[in-house]
Amino acid sequence: MNTKVQNQLARTCLWLVGFFILGLLAAFLGYLLYKGLPVLSPHFILGKSSDIMAGGGVGSQLFNSFYMLFLSMAISIPIALGAGIYLAEYARENKLTKCIRLSVESLATVPSIVLGLFGMIIFVNMMNMGFSILGGSLTLVLLNLPMLVRVTEESIRTVPKSYEEASLALGATKLQTIFKVVLPSAMPGIITGITLTAGRALGETAILIFTAGTTVSRHMFDTDVMAGGETLAVHLWYLMSTGLVPDRDAIANGIGALLILVILVFNFVLLLPVKLLSHKTKA
Repeated sequence: MNTKVQNQLARTCLWLVGFFILGLLAAFLGYLLYKGLPVLSPHFILGKSSDIMAGGGVGSQLFNSFYMLFLSMAISIPIALGAGIYLAEYARENKLTKCIRLSVESLATVPSIVLGLFGMIIFVNMMNMGFSILGGSLTLVLLNLPMLVRVTEESIRTVPKSYEEASLALGATKLQTIFKVVLPSAMPGIITGITLTAGRALGETAILIFTAGTTVSRHMFDTDVMAGGETLAVHLWYLMSTGLVPDRDAIANGIGALLILVILVFNFVLLLPVKLLSHKTKA
């Protein structure tokens, strides 16, 4: 068998694998949307949930999902940016930086349920936060940080050194170079990392069961950080495990479809600036 035939065979196999994966994804998303889209309505998306009666909504859970995502990312992003900039631009290769990188990578491999147990011990019990939005958000920070730190560092390292050298040669300080040259060039990669991290946090359950609880405030769209913090994903788990509502299957299908649509829209909104930044950088 000559080289040309081998290359063609390998290319065909790779295309088949790619189409197989796309087919699995399309079947998965298509089935969930087929079952869940008929359930979606303004009343379902914005209405109050019910523990016993049929016809409840998921308004509070949807609000809590985005509220906790916002709080956790507002804490995670500045810390991750600072850590990534330090590791990429300032840190020397010594035992300390190796220890920091090892710690970050080790934290990334910790199962989410272990992080949830840690959050329950520290935030719920020791700090007396109870099952609350604040406790869940602080524990989500532990989930977000490893990926954000690594993505920030790697994105900064991909910026050509010539950019930084040219900026310094023109008289800019190190700090000015980082914020006006390096970070804008690395921003597409950083935003991609933020998008992936946010999508993972939106669908998280184990952490939030232990820290935010399975209840919501009696008031719709309650911004009190000490209120119960049940999210869409946790509500889905609760319904299918111990839920008593007679239409729990329909609600679960609706939550599944809503989660998929929310994550798709969320990714599209965040990834659009990445495309614009990439075109500006190339121009």
